[in-house]
Amino acid sequence: MAGMDYKVPTVLSSEELMEKAFHRASKIYKNGANTFDTRKKTALAKVTASGDIVVTALAGYVDRFPRMDKMDDFLPQLVDIVIGIDRYKKALGAVNWCATKVEKLKNDCLKDIRRSKDPEVIEATRRSFYGRLNSYVDRISDDLLFLQDAKNKFRRLPAVDPKVPTLVVAGFPNVGKSNLVTVMSSAAPEIAPYPFTTKGVIVGHVQDDWRKYQIIDTPGLLDREFDKRNDIEKQAVLALRYLTDAMLFVIDPSETCGFTLEVQEKLLNTVQNGFPGVPIIVAESKCDVMKTGNDRIFFSAQTGENMDALTEAVTKEMRAVFRRKAIEEEETEVE
Repeated sequence: MAGMDYKVPTVLSSEELMEKAFHRASKIYKNGANTFDTRKKTALAKVTASGDIVVTALAGYVDRFPRMDKMDDFLPQLVDIVIGIDRYKKALGAVNWCATKVEKLKNDCLKDIRRSKDPEVIEATRRSFYGRLNSYVDRISDDLLFLQDAKNKFRRLPAVDPKVPTLVVAGFPNVGKSNLVTVMSSAAPEIAPYPFTTKGVIVGHVQDDWRKYQIIDTPGLLDREFDKRNDIEKQAVLALRYLTDAMLFVIDPSETCGFTLEVQEKLLNTVQNGFPGVPIIVAESKCDVMKTGNDRIFFSAQTGENMDALTEAVTKEMRAVFRRKAIEEEETEVE
């Protein structure tokens, strides 16, 4: 499955943009009342067309690349790791600067041409406009290349919706997480790319009356001790924090997953410390193989045993998330 569709535009390089503008202008010819009028009208049309092509393209990039205002959100955190948010904002700022400069240059030049009574001056003004237009665009060539690269990276960001309430499933590999996501989802889960895992995130959607939430398993992220990660992975886990409204931590007491109960409990402790304030449901899987008899919810996604109880616990928690988000939205509107 493709990455999140951020409607990010294709970005032309400075050379491609100038070629497009000048090619369009070269085809323009306007008939006037006499030779001088023809030259003036043609020059005005050429300057307008080439200037507008550049301004429209650049303004389009600024408008259509995602805004990154709130740094305490999932997407800006992720963009910061994958793309670099300061450089990203600088590139968009430079593109916006260039669009403003070109618009002013175009208008000033059109005024000069309209006022002029000398065909040589008109021609010189048009040529000077072309040169300065080229120079402005050339100054942002690195920023345009950066945005070209950013577009490709945006396409690889995960297809998860940060606005939809999210239950993240955690626990070691082979404890039964992906099976669980499949069983709980209303339709077959999607495999969405995620820059820090080899397998990609598994995204399922759950319909609960009028409510809809997503259930996500992140293989390779929340199934290792934090101190065994590189810096980028640590940041990725932090980004995940902003997405996680509630968590389901799966423990396999039968240890058939290949990890001892002691090690699994240690990971649970690490995750609890790493996600302060996030409600965590702890559930024991593979109850068809082994039951511990403690007071944790137990289930088997394989046989379906006790899945109702687990679903009920998750539904109750996610409904609380919906209520909490509704209250937060009301408070934001009041402010």
